[in-house]
Amino acid sequence: MQVLGVAHTSFTVSDIDRSVAFYRDTLGMELVDQFEASGQMVETILGMSGAHLKIAFLKAGDHTLELIQYLSPKGKPYDRRTCDVGPCHIAFLVADITEAYKTLSAKGVHFKSEPQAGETHYACYMTDPNGITLELNQERRYRV
Repeated sequence: MQVLGVAHTSFTVSDIDRSVAFYRDTLGMELVDQFEASGQMVETILGMSGAHLKIAFLKAGDHTLELIQYLSPKGKPYDRRTCDVGPCHIAFLVADITEAYKTLSAKGVHFKSEPQAGETHYACYMTDPNGITLELNQERRYRV
């Protein structure tokens, strides 16, 4: 077997409408589809009896993000420290990280720090309305 690519990345969220608004209106991603899913196929894929989901697909460049809200069974939040096993993040490329940081901060987005300069890129972490970690990333034109 050989992996041919990545179809999408997915996050489970508590409120699909709030999350779509954040990723579409605040981050500027394109909403490409939104629907509900339930039934035997969904239950079988998830290994979860009675599964009923709200799903949204958004695009940023050539990457697709899937957001899923479980209507049934209801999930619960957990500690999402970046050092714990399991939590993940998406790094969004931006042309000007300082400007993106200022714009998003003004919109109330919570950042863990201001942009930091690394050898090959600038980066900073922020969180979405569910506390999911996201990264802003700007490539450097040269090494320091």
